Amino acid sequence: MSTARTAARDLPVGQLVFPAGVATLACYVLLEAGKIVEPISAGSMGPRVLPYLVGGAMLVAALAAVVSVLRGHLAEAEAGEDVDPNLHTSWATVGSLVALFAVHILLITPAGWPIAAAVLFAGAAWTFGAKPRLRAAVIGTALAFALQAVFAGGLGVSLPPGPLLEGVPFLHG
Repeated sequence: MSTARTAARDLPVGQLVFPAGVATLACYVLLEAGKIVEPISAGSMGPRVLPYLVGGAMLVAALAAVVSVLRGHLAEAEAGEDVDPNLHTSWATVGSLVALFAVHILLITPAGWPIAAAVLFAGAAWTFGAKPRLRAAVIGTALAFALQAVFAGGLGVSLPPGPLLEGVPFLHG
């Protein structure tokens, strides 16, 4: 048997399928990011920056995974899931999360995105059992305002700040 046939038979194709899919998705993200229309007023950081960063990071990760697999670092088969088959879905948790998402949608226009997101983030943390609740509320609020500043203020994405934050210029998209 030739060396080429042996090498082809030993190639872990199954382990290369996932990085190939990630690389394909990364290429799609990069191509679509180029189609984003940037306003003339966009400075050095426009709405294309984040998709380019994400697509580039995905491509680098996919290529690193391919190199790792080709060097012989293969994933081991898992013995089984660490899931208790006797546990059932907590419909109260699912219902709470759906209700929080609905409240988030309803709050965006009258209260603004940062307030609505703070309610969503803190409520989701409470639903999953975060203790103490005050810390979850503070972290949720800080995360919401940080995202508002980055996306609206930094990238120019239109997230309504709401009537309470109308006069804060770096929170406007």
